[in-house]
Amino acid sequence: MSQSFAIQLDNVSKTFGRRRKRVEAVRQLSLEVSAGQVFGFLGPNGAGKSTTIRMMMDLIRPSTGSVYLYGRSVQNNPSLMRRVGALVEGAAFYDFLTGRKNLEILARTGDCYNPDQIQNLLVQVGMADRADRRVQGYSTGMKQRLGLAAALLNDPDLVILDEPTNGLDPAGIQDVRHFIRDLAEKQGKTVFLSSHLLSEVEQVCDQVAIIHNGRLVQTGKVADLLSAQAIVRLEVTPADRAMGLLLPRWGVTENGRWLEVQAAREDVPEMVQRLVAAEVQIFQVMVQQQSLEALFLAATAVDQPQPSSEATAHA
Repeated sequence: MSQSFAIQLDNVSKTFGRRRKRVEAVRQLSLEVSAGQVFGFLGPNGAGKSTTIRMMMDLIRPSTGSVYLYGRSVQNNPSLMRRVGALVEGAAFYDFLTGRKNLEILARTGDCYNPDQIQNLLVQVGMADRADRRVQGYSTGMKQRLGLAAALLNDPDLVILDEPTNGLDPAGIQDVRHFIRDLAEKQGKTVFLSSHLLSEVEQVCDQVAIIHNGRLVQTGKVADLLSAQAIVRLEVTPADRAMGLLLPRWGVTENGRWLEVQAAREDVPEMVQRLVAAEVQIFQVMVQQQSLEALFLAATAVDQPQPSSEATAHA
């Protein structure tokens, strides 16, 4: 396995229960995450995201397949986890202690105590002025910010974040977005991000993977995925001639004075050339790129095929 990849999942499956209670949470999932990027991991509830993250952290073992971090198997390799920091399923702290004291205890437990590092992290996550208050008085958003600091105490190479903006207001979400980008761009860390806020994922992630029913259904660079399909709106005359020219190649619908064409952004020059050559008059051309939300909904709208009985037996 290559160390240029922070994460590699090789045909990983995870099954819980037996016989009638058998549940396949993750099915033959293969994934590669290059080091130094922000990678979004998306899927509806029950898709297998949390199970996958637990396998990456060696909290549970896969039924089949292997998980590698930086080219090394996570199984029976506890020292590898020193390169990982995580905020998973919400931040949990001792309520009767201050935020700073909680971080100090976690740092000492992890053999990475450095008071200057703790103070720097508190500043970075916007908690320096509230660090000496008891956690029982913190809001959910404040706990999330403290959780981000806790995930970075050991200066990890890989940061795994599960819903890091939970409980934050819009300004706080923006702060965390910039913070995550800085982790990759300025500190060279790899961030593996699971979130339901698709607009935020679209803005912060370099690549994404979408899973549904435990299977990988879409993966790639965010820009490439979003530009692969768009709606091109054309105001033309005569519309019937234009539709006849475009229909053999693209899906076209008529919406008032507009023709709406399902096409990639890169297809627009060819589309215009065809219309001009046929003396169709073009008044306006508008390209509406799909959002990550639209891509996500399309990718998870239809149930994926169930695995064969042979594959089930093997899992």
